[in-house]
Amino acid sequence: MATKNKTLIVIAGPTAVGKTAVAIDIARHLQTEIISADSRQCYRELNIGVARPSEEELSAVKHHFIASHSIHEKVNAVTFEQYALAALDNIYRDRDIAVVVGGTGLYIKALLEGMDEIPGVPEILHNELIHEYNKNGLEWLQDQVRTLDPAFYEKGEIQNPQRLLRALEVWKATGRSLMDFRKGEKTPRYFDVIKIGLQLPQADLHHNINKRVEAMMEHGLLEEVRLLIPWQHLNALQTVGYRELFDHFNGEISLTGAIERIKISTRQYAKRQLTWFRKDNEYHWCLPGVTHVQSYLRSISVS
Repeated sequence: MATKNKTLIVIAGPTAVGKTAVAIDIARHLQTEIISADSRQCYRELNIGVARPSEEELSAVKHHFIASHSIHEKVNAVTFEQYALAALDNIYRDRDIAVVVGGTGLYIKALLEGMDEIPGVPEILHNELIHEYNKNGLEWLQDQVRTLDPAFYEKGEIQNPQRLLRALEVWKATGRSLMDFRKGEKTPRYFDVIKIGLQLPQADLHHNINKRVEAMMEHGLLEEVRLLIPWQHLNALQTVGYRELFDHFNGEISLTGAIERIKISTRQYAKRQLTWFRKDNEYHWCLPGVTHVQSYLRSISVS
């Protein structure tokens, strides 16, 4: 199967589909390690709201890019690319196969294809835009990007505030669209890639999402968010599960309303994840069970 000496198995899919359990079973079977391609689980301060793997799961297989950074650090796809490539270099010293698991499509793309170089943005501008977004909300942010960078707005993730903020700050800093810096040239990698997507019927996935949100609340998400209130302006916290509860603490919405909004936002996020991954025809789609994935791997001579 392989044309190179090393292989990377990518296990991707929407939130709450069951990626973590499958990845751990596969990594244990292949006696290798896991790199998390999740843009939120890398933050030490975030646990319940990002569905970080449990201590038992983390002890079953060595993980990379889990609780590796602080919310006070700037972490993006380039950060992940560099981190993951260094981790792979270490893994491949003793093993021929590694596993990447996650739902952040841009991070996976960065690892597999490289990232275009985009000019840096002054910290003061970045902070000003975060402040304006927190004050005015997502609709304001969408209007700004639609007006100033219509090329990105047409093709970008317009429900994702972090992507919109990135487009807006690049335009403000350079006067050019973020799309101008995307060359689309792939960086050659020294490993083969096997892409596996996990999927469920929509009703089942929505059920999983709703149950997960309820379990997060039972396990202390409200208190986790309460402790983060002093840093609610940070880019890392402009995310589902935290943003809605900050609104609750700020008196803008009831707790019941915030929980329902988290469920809705998470379902919308899962839909965006599926849309991203389904654009890539190299993914082989499976139901989220280790037997389904192992059967596919055996069919392509990976065992």
